[in-house]
Formats: sequence, structure tokens, C-alpha cells
Amino acid sequence: MIQTKPIAALQLEYPELFEIDANLDRLVKRIELLAYINPLNIEKEKQRFFASKYTIEPNFKYPKLKFNPYKLHRLFFSQRLERIQDDRLRKLYQDVIYHYANMVQCIETIGRGKHFYYNSLRVFGTPTEKDVQNARFILHYANEPDSADMEKVHTPEEAKQYFENFISRYNFPLRIKFSTNIAADAMVSNSTQTLYIKKNTKFSKNQLLTLANHEIGVHLVTTFNGMAQPLKVFSNGLPKNVETQEGLAVFSEYMGGALTLKRLKELAYRVIASDSLIKGYSFADTFDLIHGQYKLNKHEAYSITLRVHRGGGFTKDRLYLSGLRKIYQRYQREESLDILLSGKVCLDMEEDMKYLKQLGLATPIKHRSLSFQQKLNTNSTLDFILNNLK
Repeated sequence: MIQTKPIAALQLEYPELFEIDANLDRLVKRIELLAYINPLNIEKEKQRFFASKYTIEPNFKYPKLKFNPYKLHRLFFSQRLERIQDDRLRKLYQDVIYHYANMVQCIETIGRGKHFYYNSLRVFGTPTEKDVQNARFILHYANEPDSADMEKVHTPEEAKQYFENFISRYNFPLRIKFSTNIAADAMVSNSTQTLYIKKNTKFSKNQLLTLANHEIGVHLVTTFNGMAQPLKVFSNGLPKNVETQEGLAVFSEYMGGALTLKRLKELAYRVIASDSLIKGYSFADTFDLIHGQYKLNKHEAYSITLRVHRGGGFTKDRLYLSGLRKIYQRYQREESLDILLSGKVCLDMEEDMKYLKQLGLATPIKHRSLSFQQKLNTNSTLDFILNNLK
């Protein structure tokens, strides 16, 4: 068994590492991508787009930057990594700095078309042919009839009450705020540990269960687990952590009995829409693909198109399905998910995580995703699909 060392002892043992980690923590607080990527005029441009019979390209406006990108870049690259004597730790933090620097470039170029799209590709990649095949495989299934749980009858205030009840099963605090400027119906801000609820929308019972398992059961669990780790990098995010985080979050929906075929199809549409970017599709082209060819209703088609075209081409959404596939396969092999819940970590860096644990620089998790303890999914179609993703 690995002995847990007090943080003060670790700081004495690795002074340069903790100094650089603390420096990066101060810098990273300024660059939460989701605070900048959501347009300020979503509803107004939606009405204009529908009034034009889906022909006028939306003209989105974005929040102003609250930092100087050039200065921030300089501060990231001024960290004296050569002072970290352990080669493996030095390489890890080098990758972390490149990751954060790429994120700064993403934020700096939001709303600048291809400039942003190419920066987004560097951070989030693009769907592989296998991803697209998996998405089409899911979309060929006929829609299931909606149950009463799918009816959107709950107000944002009722959603707030639901989430407050849900959080009572976890021993960490939750801030809840209402917002009109988010693309999703609810989302977690990692830097402020706040759950934002979309003000002008209604929620179904199933959607509340889905969001609770996704946002609280994983995103907040990994946020608070990360904050309890000796190094700040766990809560700020290791490189390429989004696929693992979103895969865990959707898997939590599945285990919690919230995942539906409709929701799985939504993730598939996101892959198809993300793939349309690399083919050079405009906003109207992607909307026509999802609404005109795939026959998804216009409001949901607009939402999916918005999510991938915001900023100039945002490919993050393609990672939910591939992340779910990887986490599900790990679950099928009966491998523990604990190490992946220890912060904003990445499947590909599991060996690094084990190394950090060995050095006492990563500690056992404080919070578990409660949905992982018992499989509540009863939909055999979902089981069949997940077992057959490539």
C-alpha cells in the first residue's frame, strides 16, 4: 500500500514542482474556454435564421476577453521547467503548458472563422472515420416512443430544487446560478464550482436525471476530487482530458438509468455535425444536413449546429461518443474507474497517474460517482449498441 505523505512534506521534497504548479494555477484561472465560447445573442440569431428560411448565416457576438493573450502566453512559457529534476514530471508539465497555451490561442481566436477552427482542432481533434461509422450505426435505429418522463414541464426554478436535492447525497457544496448565455440547458463551471441553469427553457424529468448524473455525478465529482489532490493540475485539467471527462459523464447517465436512445442519437448527430466542419460546411449546410436530411426537428437541429459552429468551428462535441465507447469498454473489462475520477485526467495518461501516485503526488479519491455503484439501465437496445461500437 502506498503511504500518503502530508502536502508540507511533498512541498519540501519537490519545491520546484509545487512552485510551477502554483504559478500555472494562477494563470489557468483566467482561461475557462466555456466562459467565452457561448454567443451572447443565441436566441436573436436563431429567430433571424428561422425567419430567413435557414439561409442567412448567423452573426454571433462573443464575450470580450478579460486577459491579454500575448502576455499570458509569455507567462506560461517563462516557467523554468528545467528546475524539475525528475524527467517524467518535467515532461508531464511541458505537455500541460503546451495544452494551456493552445487553449489560450483557442479563446483568442473565437469568432475568427478558420483561425479558431484550426486552434480547436489542435485541442479537440476531428472525428475519425470510425467515429462517423459509429454515429451512423446509432442513427439507423428507429426512434423509440417518448415516455411521460420526456415531456418538458419543469421550470428552471424546479430544476434548481431537483439539483439541490440530488447534491444532498454528495458531501460537497454546490452553487447554482441562472444564465441566458449558455448553449446547453445546464453546465458546470470548473473554476467557480458553479452549476449554471438556462433561464429561458423547460426541463423534462428524464433531462433532470441526465443532467444531475452528468454534471454533478461526474463533472463536479472530478472537480472536487481534483481540488483535494496535492497538485493543482488535477483540478485545472491535464492535456486531452475532455474525451475522458465527457465519456465518464455520459457513462454516468447510462448507469444512472437516464440514458435514452434519443440522447445517444444526439451524441451521434454531434459527431456528424463536427465531421461536416472538415468538409467545409457552412452553418446553413450543417443545419440542412441534420434537419433536412436526417429529419431532426428544427430546434434540436439548430442547437446541435450552433454547438459545433460557435466560435468558428468547435470540435469538442465529437468527443462525447468516443469517450463513452472507451469508458464502456473499460467497464466491460471490469477495470476500476477510480483513477479517472481523481480530477480532470485523461485515459491516455493513466501510466503517468500511477507514477504520480507512487511518488505520493496523487492521492485516493474522496468522492465517487454514485451512479457507478449500481447499473440502473434497463434498455437492452442501448446495451446492444454500446457492445457493438467499433
